[in-house]
Amino acid sequence: LLIDCGLFQGEDARRHPSLHIDFSLAGIEALILTHAHIDHVGRLPYLMSAGFRGPIFCSKPTAQILPLMLEDALKIGFTRNRHLIQAWLTRIGEYLRPLDYGVWQEVEGGFRVKLKPAGHILGSAYAEIDAEGKRVVFSGDLGAPYAPLLYAPKPPYRADWLVLESTYGDRLHEGRRQRRQRLQQVLERTLENAGTTLIPAFSLGRTQELLYELNALLGRLAREKGPSRLRDVEVIVDSPLAARYTRIYRDCSRFWDGEARQRLRAGDQPLVFDNLLTVDSHREHEWTVDYLRQRGRPAIVLAGSGMCTGGRIVNYLQALLGDARTDVVFIGYQGRGTPGRALQAGRKSVTVDGKRCAVRAQVHTLSSYSAHADQRNLVGFVTGMRRRPEEVVLVHGERAAQEGLRRALAQVGVRAR
Repeated sequence: LLIDCGLFQGEDARRHPSLHIDFSLAGIEALILTHAHIDHVGRLPYLMSAGFRGPIFCSKPTAQILPLMLEDALKIGFTRNRHLIQAWLTRIGEYLRPLDYGVWQEVEGGFRVKLKPAGHILGSAYAEIDAEGKRVVFSGDLGAPYAPLLYAPKPPYRADWLVLESTYGDRLHEGRRQRRQRLQQVLERTLENAGTTLIPAFSLGRTQELLYELNALLGRLAREKGPSRLRDVEVIVDSPLAARYTRIYRDCSRFWDGEARQRLRAGDQPLVFDNLLTVDSHREHEWTVDYLRQRGRPAIVLAGSGMCTGGRIVNYLQALLGDARTDVVFIGYQGRGTPGRALQAGRKSVTVDGKRCAVRAQVHTLSSYSAHADQRNLVGFVTGMRRRPEEVVLVHGERAAQEGLRRALAQVGVRAR
């Protein structure tokens, strides 16, 4: 079984410049996709080009999201020809086998696979696999508890072996109340100085969670300060792709957590609110960047990419990093070697898409908005099993994060490598 097949990012991308499949496909019976983020599915077209023809198992929401993500990946790495892209998506779709959560699926070669909600993004899953008398669990990316919209992951009953992500294995997140307070403080500063808050956010997952949180926060500010204060604040989603993902989120509200569904029952639309503007065309994008650079009015901009390596956020950064009224809010992991990591480090100038930019903006990191579990959550995922794994293999994290998680697991008697 092959678990995920994604693109490299940051320094990993420079170390692995070739996207072609460099491992043998002999004996691989099936592919399991844990979720639709590009670093987990982005090389799927290359896998098909290399000759893979097995079933592709994923959750039902992931099957809806996957064509949009792969369309973007194909435009980046293959072609912008719409007919060729559609042919590729149709071909991949023929091999998709969407699964319900919590149901065992027999796989050719003597395997059984079951997907369970991982709480990372809509459709994310961890995989339980029975093979050769052992149960192996692949965590995929595990979400943090109390994240907006999605249920937190619950540990499986048991695992003989566990392959565990470690993105935030060496740190702890703030609580939800504290992160909301910090985000509100940034928004209040935007109101006071008529500046712009830039939030580099992945189109899938983080954008929808931020819309949910901003909806509630702006409502609270309206009650505290009066609705007239907020009339001129524009929330700008500058990503046609994010808008399409948001529609899928709304269509899949049956997978939302209890809090979000309660808001729906009360007549609230958590992902739709006043002053929300979606920027579609590139011409609109250029006009919006120029408008914010020249005019002083409060605005909140959500745009990709989440690590500032490309996408529409780079034009906002180039235009506004030198303005002291600008706030840049990071809500997700910033890979080593990315402009996002350089800004987090407090650099006075950074290179964004080949352009050197002076930094006078205030930079904030709200790691508790990350879609990844922290050290406490990861350890809890292991210790919450009735039968703990004989061995844990740590993946998907920098060396310091893996070492921190390894030590934390050792303290509860779990061996990891």
